[in-house]
Amino acid sequence: MSFTSLGLSSGILNALYQKDFLSPYPIQKEVIPQVLKGEDVLGIAKTGSGKTASYVLPILTQLQNKEIGQNRHVDVLILVPTRELAVQVESVFSTFAASLREPIKSLAVFGGVSINPQMIALQNVRVLVATPGRLLELVESKAVHLSDIQTLVLDEADKMLNLGFKDEMNRIFKLLPKCRQNLLFSATLSKDISEIKTVLLKQPVIVNIEEEKEAFDQIKQIAYLVEEEKKGPLLRYIIKKDKLKQVLIFVSSGHRADAVASKLVKNGIFAVSIHGKQSQGARTKVLNQFKNGKISVLVATDLLARGVDIEKLPCVINYELPRSPKDYIHRIGRTGRADASGLAISLVAPEEEHHFKVIQKKMGKWVDMIDSTNIKLK
Repeated sequence: MSFTSLGLSSGILNALYQKDFLSPYPIQKEVIPQVLKGEDVLGIAKTGSGKTASYVLPILTQLQNKEIGQNRHVDVLILVPTRELAVQVESVFSTFAASLREPIKSLAVFGGVSINPQMIALQNVRVLVATPGRLLELVESKAVHLSDIQTLVLDEADKMLNLGFKDEMNRIFKLLPKCRQNLLFSATLSKDISEIKTVLLKQPVIVNIEEEKEAFDQIKQIAYLVEEEKKGPLLRYIIKKDKLKQVLIFVSSGHRADAVASKLVKNGIFAVSIHGKQSQGARTKVLNQFKNGKISVLVATDLLARGVDIEKLPCVINYELPRSPKDYIHRIGRTGRADASGLAISLVAPEEEHHFKVIQKKMGKWVDMIDSTNIKLK
């Protein structure tokens, strides 16, 4: 199947062709026609499955056929849990909108930066991507109005609920018109998602793209059993031995991210950390440099890594295991995307062995464990 059979506008199809997007992913094949019909949709699919384009493309097609409304009365609202994801989603909108005969203005807004430039930039915006807290601040300042919203999207709704945005989202829902299209996307169908579905969605079309176990076949997984105090030397050994040029390292906290990156730099490996205590401008710069290959090693926490979406990222390393098996799957899913092969390496301390077995059981795939005792580390 090609994109031409899904009902998208000629402008969007031309943009897809120019960017060498020839065939849709499963989530896109199912969701795009339903969005164009005006249906409410609940889309369940793993991270990296093409969810963003599944709503961006039909929304832009719809907006091409609708008159521009009042200034500061946006047509489409996308709620996301993190600043990095807001920037990422907006970049997809702006990339495809720029190819249209009459470009459609989009904007990402989030906290942690000055609100004044965002208030000014909201002039003539039709698609707004926002984190809940900053959106409410902008509404209270009368910089944006939500009374004419035609389409509401909740992206990564599972994470939004886990991160405690529920009260803020309920306040936002009360500001929206009752007659609108609702699109909800999540990596999992949890109890919380089921509850919010009953509140938001009206007879939704449910698209559940089952995550097949063989989906991990394109990701080679390796684990090293290593004492906690030897993780640093082993990490440096792996990066140098395998000559890794672009690697994303996951840690549990911002403090640990700084420490790991600093130690790598002292040992001749160009690494940079990214975490919530840094300014938004600094984080955006680091992410762009990593995506462009100017930074070879990025050390990040789970939350910040949600803004890292690189089609052919060759390697991820779990310096520390995540608490949740779902987060482990999300981490390794940063590599092996778009049918490319990838490598996922985990450094497992003896006290983490049991937890790693739980992760493997939930994943449905066992990972070869290498004992690092006999590896000569400098």
